Amino acid sequence: MTAIDQARDIREGEAIDAQALTAYCRDHAPSLVPAEGVIEIAQFPGGASNLTYLLQVDGDEYVLRRPPFGSQVASAHDMGREYGVLSRLHGVYDYAPRPVIHCTDESVIGAEFYVMERLRGTIVRRDLPDDVVLSPAGATRLCEQLLDVQAALHTTDIDAAGMRDFGKPEGYIQRQITGWNKRYRNARTEDVPECTAIMDWLAARIPDVTRTAIIHNDYKLDNVVFDTDLTRIIGVLDWEMATLGDPVMDFGCSMAYWVQADDPEPLRAIRMGPTQLPGMLTRDEMLERYREATGQTIDDWPFYQVFGLFRLAAILQQIYKRYVEGKTTDERFKSFGDSVRVLADQCERVIRDS
Repeated sequence: MTAIDQARDIREGEAIDAQALTAYCRDHAPSLVPAEGVIEIAQFPGGASNLTYLLQVDGDEYVLRRPPFGSQVASAHDMGREYGVLSRLHGVYDYAPRPVIHCTDESVIGAEFYVMERLRGTIVRRDLPDDVVLSPAGATRLCEQLLDVQAALHTTDIDAAGMRDFGKPEGYIQRQITGWNKRYRNARTEDVPECTAIMDWLAARIPDVTRTAIIHNDYKLDNVVFDTDLTRIIGVLDWEMATLGDPVMDFGCSMAYWVQADDPEPLRAIRMGPTQLPGMLTRDEMLERYREATGQTIDDWPFYQVFGLFRLAAILQQIYKRYVEGKTTDERFKSFGDSVRVLADQCERVIRDS
């Protein structure tokens, strides 16, 4: 595994018709069309939500994003929204990739899609790439970079970005609790917990605060692109759920992915990044730096922690249900039910300690 995120052969059942894509781009985005032949397509290995492909065109590289096969949750895979966010943020937020084209004609490749520039760098997934050595001091800097880039988004001027109409911040927290509780119930399979007590606890603890910022809604390690030695973030990916809302909710969702070295073994077993390494900041240290970077007062941190964990459980459960029902055969999703159970346990742990 090298530091640069590598595209691979396309997974079975997730192919794109290169001829049809080339023909569409020839009519709508001539800059993407090769002088001869067709666009070359490979697939990036990560991602359990939208699918991501590498397009190679006469030596240039682009990225195509499309919804997953078999998804019934259209709001979580809104290509037009993601393209619109990038179109507005690119130029005012240094980490937003440049969008190139958006296609709503599902007959072209079987789904709506958009294409953006490729940011060539390192994406950190569960473990560090084999050719990257990260000292404890380097791990600390990585954490600080990750947090500071999120804080920069949360303090970006909404009007300068032209995003005043990209959400309904009033009542945002209430809608999130109601919506994710409903999504979990609708996606639940018999082998995962009901989580009724967790949902009731969240509904009873909604804070009476009004904060509005541009939020990413899925900001985590494998959605940012670092330079090759992990010293600087060069871009942020996966903007399909971006909106206007409470930035602390966004930060709480990010911390749901943050597994540290002293966490219970079942939680460490499902970590999605190398956040347990020496030098990585703890969740409490990340919270303190976030407060300093944004000036936010956070009086009920356990609420935001539990929300982030439960929302992640609901997301994984939606994907797991697709696997259980045979709507996807991707074996990565087979263990997601186990992850849902671990996250529910962590929710209960935070509630007991709050």
